Amino acid sequence: MGKMISISVKIPEEIYNEFILRVSEGERSKFIREAIMEKLQKVPRPDKILELEDRIKKLETELLKIRRYLADLEILTYERGVNPHSFCLDEIDHKIIDYLLHYKGATTPELAEYTKTNRWLILNRLRRIQKLSKKQIGKPVVEYYAGERAGKRKAWWINEEIIAQE
Repeated sequence: MGKMISISVKIPEEIYNEFILRVSEGERSKFIREAIMEKLQKVPRPDKILELEDRIKKLETELLKIRRYLADLEILTYERGVNPHSFCLDEIDHKIIDYLLHYKGATTPELAEYTKTNRWLILNRLRRIQKLSKKQIGKPVVEYYAGERAGKRKAWWINEEIIAQE
């Protein structure tokens, strides 16, 4: 086993009295040692948890890449459900929705660069599309998420649940 180290533990008196009744005097250290070892085997090691988190993040990014490739190949289409273009007024709105359908999400500066307009116009259009779609179908077609998602922070995302519905 290796070098032994002493530790002290504070436990309630009732548990200590029960411990004295159940475990004989010569076996108490061994009993506590085995209990600790058994409990440690059930608790996952922190490095394993971090490794699993990293693997999940990698899988999520790979899945996002696959979805983008499928959208590029036009295999992943939006024929079923709600047509997000039905909430567009003009060509700028259509460009915004096309960009969001293709990349799943974008920040207002990205959309402004793509449509060659300013980001305030983009923001107002996105809010109008969000409000109109929420009013008509009960859920917004586009939604804003301030946290990080798929490598983007403070971005607008196409609501794939609504688009994929029948």
